[in-house]
Amino acid sequence: MLVDSMGIPAPAIRLAFEGYQMMRQQNQLQNDSLIAIIDFSKPSIEKRFYLLDLRNQRVVKNTLVAHGKNSGMLNAESFSNSIHSNQSSLGLYITQNTYQGKHGYSLRIQGMSKGLNDNALKRAVVIHGADYVSKSFIERNGRLGRSYGCPALPTDETKEVIDLIKNGTCLFIYHPSILSISPADFERL
Repeated sequence: MLVDSMGIPAPAIRLAFEGYQMMRQQNQLQNDSLIAIIDFSKPSIEKRFYLLDLRNQRVVKNTLVAHGKNSGMLNAESFSNSIHSNQSSLGLYITQNTYQGKHGYSLRIQGMSKGLNDNALKRAVVIHGADYVSKSFIERNGRLGRSYGCPALPTDETKEVIDLIKNGTCLFIYHPSILSISPADFERL
């Protein structure tokens, strides 16, 4: 599969597809032809947001994505589900509706991994665009800027990505530390 050539870690693919299959079997996905994976094992200067077309087995989008400011500088290393933590949260999500907010066109995401990300809606963790997610920011600072926990995208790609994944697409945010969490410690909602 083309995914292998994109450098997505095998555990990220496995966990994402397990979650996708579970949500699909429970008829939670309105858009079951796509799956989004964010790979926080990579530094922020690398493209680590992947949008996969499952029917045609191809990568539709591969772009930059920011992590939370208290998750780390260049690399995301710490994660939290707590309100006001300003950290990213790992695990399985399902995309919700769009809205116009302080960051413009944005997309709500609902955390589906109890204890890992189920406070996402309460924390206002959403997908939005940000000017600190760009090659020029990397050139000036040696890393991307950081959000308050949101997976922020480049402003010129935000609308396209949101329109592709809004209203019921599976999203999985990966970091190797998720492998050390016992499945009993986080149940899917």
